[in-house]
Amino acid sequence: MPNNKYESLKLENQLCFPLYACSKEVIRRYKPYLDKLDLTYTQYIAMMVMWEKKEVTVKELGKCLYLDSGTLTPVLKKLEEKNYVVRKRSKADERNLIVSITQEGEDLKEQAVQIPASLAACVNVEPQEAQQLYQLLYKLLDGLS
Repeated sequence: MPNNKYESLKLENQLCFPLYACSKEVIRRYKPYLDKLDLTYTQYIAMMVMWEKKEVTVKELGKCLYLDSGTLTPVLKKLEEKNYVVRKRSKADERNLIVSITQEGEDLKEQAVQIPASLAACVNVEPQEAQQLYQLLYKLLDGLS
């Protein structure tokens, strides 16, 4: 009888691997579109939150993006250098750093608006399947939080 002790170590039995590979490949597909905007993928998702919320604390932004402040700080510095956001201390509580979108950052939204549809066109998934996958991935994320 074969020993199945190591069955769980096979790559084909790992949920994490197709998630990792798919994430890497999807982000790679974003690159040509984001290069035109001079944004990295992480800068892009930060801007997506900023386009929606206009002003957030760094802590809130990190929670939305599942990123810690050590990862977020250099991203925000670059976005600030590009004049897309400004960071300032909260007057109510100086421990909180508030990020606000600038007019240039708001204007960038018009250039980015076609990106989601462009990406959807390169993915061989029906809209209903995409919605199911979205729900499953957030269920997984919630379970890991």
